[in-house]
Amino acid sequence: MIISSLSNICLLAALSTSAAALGPAPVNLRTAACENYVILAKSGVSVVPPCVITGPVGVSPIAATGLTGFSLTLDPSGQFSTSAQVTGHIFAASYRAPIPAQLSLAVADMGTAFTDATGRANPDFTNLASGAICGLILAPGLYKWTTGVSIGCDITFSGSSTDTWILQVAGTLSIAAGEEMLLAGGALASNIFWVVTGAVLVGAGAHTEGVILGKTSCTYLTGATAEGCLLCQTSVALQKATIHN
Repeated sequence: MIISSLSNICLLAALSTSAAALGPAPVNLRTAACENYVILAKSGVSVVPPCVITGPVGVSPIAATGLTGFSLTLDPSGQFSTSAQVTGHIFAASYRAPIPAQLSLAVADMGTAFTDATGRANPDFTNLASGAICGLILAPGLYKWTTGVSIGCDITFSGSSTDTWILQVAGTLSIAAGEEMLLAGGALASNIFWVVTGAVLVGAGAHTEGVILGKTSCTYLTGATAEGCLLCQTSVALQKATIHN
């Protein structure tokens, strides 16, 4: 039994000495997986340059007009665009087949993943720190908040590369300017799933880790960064932000 404490806030976690993975079963993202889309949104993606986005970007059912601030260059195939701010292809529902069908499936899979993640029962932690999490070291597990979550100082995900976290947030998720989500012990961003019913707001210079499954919008303010992917069911807005999977 290990007790982890930061800023006088203690979180009790039982860590197995075996090689077995800890935490809930991962969320199956299917075709909406981070390697397929570092950003996926239904109603648009806007950027305030310069942003640095590493990985594919997709929007559907909105057309390419929902991609703003990119200075897009349409490929001769008509199936994708490129941008100096994106390392990877940019897809929209208005591009040539088979892209619209692929995007439609990915958006459906994004919704299925959200439903799966929000439906996970029997949480290990409920309303931890009343949603004002600051300085905590989070063990693998299923976390549930019936309100919003605010991150006022750094938090750490501590576990192995096979451990998982699902964090159900019924309200908004906000992280203060300059604060960070950190990884320890081999934990991977790809095994952390934030499932957020309200908006996601990441302050200037702040950093997030994990897959963001957002029911509404995701906004990253000036200089904010993310490791993982943003799968948001309305819009994504980035202000001179850096996003990579």
